[in-house]
Amino acid sequence: MIQAFGLTSNPRKELPPAVDDVSFEVRAGRVTALLGASGAGKTTVLRLMLELQHGRGLTHFRGRPLHRIAHPSREVGVLLGDVPGHPGRTVRGHLRMLCAAAGVPVQRADEVMESVELLSLRDERLGTLSRGMDRRLGLACALVADPHTLVFDDPVGALSVREARRLHGALRAHAVQGGTVLFSTADPKEAARAADHVVTLEQGRVVADQEAVDFARTRLRPRVAVRTPHAARLGALLAQEARSARRSVEVVREGGNRLAVYGSTCADIGEAAFRHGILVHQLADEVGDMGPGAGVGDEAWAGDGGSAGVPSARQRAADSERAPAPRRPTVARPSPTGPPRPTATDPPSAGSAEADERAPDVDRAGAAVSQASAAGTDQPSAPGNPHPPVAERTPHEAAEAPGSTARRGSTPRTHATLAPGTTASTLPPPISVRSAPSPLRPLRYEIRRALGISTAFVVGAVVLVVSAVMAVVLARIGHTPQARLLAAWPRELPLPPAALGAGLLGALSFGDEFRHPALAADRGTVPRRLGLLTAKLLVSAAVALTLAALAAGTNAEVLHLFYGRELARIPSDWSALGAGWAALVVGCAWAGVLAAGLFRSTTAGLAAVVAVPVVVVPLVQKVWEGPDVRTAAGFPLRVREVLLTQWPFGGERYVAEVLRVVVQPVGGAMTLSLATLLCAYLLTTLRSRTR
Repeated sequence: MIQAFGLTSNPRKELPPAVDDVSFEVRAGRVTALLGASGAGKTTVLRLMLELQHGRGLTHFRGRPLHRIAHPSREVGVLLGDVPGHPGRTVRGHLRMLCAAAGVPVQRADEVMESVELLSLRDERLGTLSRGMDRRLGLACALVADPHTLVFDDPVGALSVREARRLHGALRAHAVQGGTVLFSTADPKEAARAADHVVTLEQGRVVADQEAVDFARTRLRPRVAVRTPHAARLGALLAQEARSARRSVEVVREGGNRLAVYGSTCADIGEAAFRHGILVHQLADEVGDMGPGAGVGDEAWAGDGGSAGVPSARQRAADSERAPAPRRPTVARPSPTGPPRPTATDPPSAGSAEADERAPDVDRAGAAVSQASAAGTDQPSAPGNPHPPVAERTPHEAAEAPGSTARRGSTPRTHATLAPGTTASTLPPPISVRSAPSPLRPLRYEIRRALGISTAFVVGAVVLVVSAVMAVVLARIGHTPQARLLAAWPRELPLPPAALGAGLLGALSFGDEFRHPALAADRGTVPRRLGLLTAKLLVSAAVALTLAALAAGTNAEVLHLFYGRELARIPSDWSALGAGWAALVVGCAWAGVLAAGLFRSTTAGLAAVVAVPVVVVPLVQKVWEGPDVRTAAGFPLRVREVLLTQWPFGGERYVAEVLRVVVQPVGGAMTLSLATLLCAYLLTTLRSRTR
């Protein structure tokens, strides 16, 4: 379950906070809707709950705040807005990357794709998916780690009726199996139709916390929509019969041939029209907030035998066996100005027990059945119990009853469906996630992230082509040393193409991830974890070394092809030059990774790479030339004499080469820059954890 206590956002200058002292509870085994108009603070509440926005208050997920949960993605599945992912990544590649991040088997990606019917689109790019497919992918991402809680922000916004029904069916299936579901919406009809509990926000405050049945009775007053060419005559007859029977029935003309009748039923109105020989074109149950013409297309919610596993408020009322409140007879008060408003002293009266039982009915199945009966066809009514045969009780009772199957508990979860004929109501089978953290999980994730899109391959190809062309041009011009010629590094440029490419790929590994966060299932953003940083440093170093070796080899082959062996020969001091070359490209890659992770920008990462030779190297050169550091001239030799005399297999030679590289101005500048960026990154990480 979820318990939110006093959620309050930080004030915005002179404006009041968007969310002020919001507290509510979301129980397991039930679907809860967070209802509010645009600007009411729904998204802010969800972001405060998930600790994605600074503010006051606390949220417990099964008794623990989110920052105290070791693996948040296994506890909470999140979808805020569109699916965050690189548009060039495939659906399967994105899900497999999330599997590696969550530490679950890679086969889990195929299981969740099958459960949300995405197997046929597994090779599609994220940037080509439609809105409905994007919502399905978001549900699959949230279910990858088999979480107990699902938190969705406006999950069916801009979706078709069929896709919205499918998504709500999946959320209901998750709740039936013992999970906790919270979604936000601005549509009161959707909240009453799909949820068991409704929390209403208005201007950042909770104004109502109700069961769906009570919400439907107080907010969505039922009515009967009638279309007839004799609207005025039928309205007068209904008002006259209501006065004779002393029933509270109100008839409202809504323009043209349409009537809205409050306090009556389809059966009573149909019988009255039949007795007086009045032709009726439409007769359907609606609710007060639907407005004229809202019944068009609503019967699609009742297609395929019901609302696809989303029980209506009337069905939930029947399950909980709520007795209708007694009604006192009143005099009909026709009002030509609009529908009546229920008051606390004069509750709306239907005049009969049957009408009272239909009061909380906001399901579209009722509208379709009423239209079918008005047309003279026999259609069986929806089943009274929409829940699966595994438990003859409400989802909340099934989740809390002794011996019931609870999600992520010691008892294996049953693979159940909601009702006969339900589509998209099944969930992927449960998984067993190892509790011990593995150091290979971030590494597997980073490898899949780097190889899942073509950016690295395109950058590598461009670097090799530019490097080969520059090597040929420099050899043609002449006056370039052999070492710089093999690296395609003219003196006029601060860095060779291979080093710039390595720095760009390093910056993309973190900066691009903040633009398209691949770890959205883990609290909705890229976490500052040292394990993830280590994996990115290792992968970026491997990519940089590979790029450096390919660039040097390509340049040598091109020079040999154009000018013969003389310009392609290997220098005599190749070990020192190779160590310096490797250190340069790896340092550029690491500078890009650290700067992009620190500033959350790819541009900042690449700027930090270029700033090393342009800004830091001149400063280091001035420091080395000062009188206070002249004693460091023989530093490598003295270190070798003190520490490296007993190294086996001639290891002191390689260490001495590394020290020679470090004490050079470029090496010293790179070391200083990396140390500064790493300290800043660690400081930012510690500050975020403290908050």
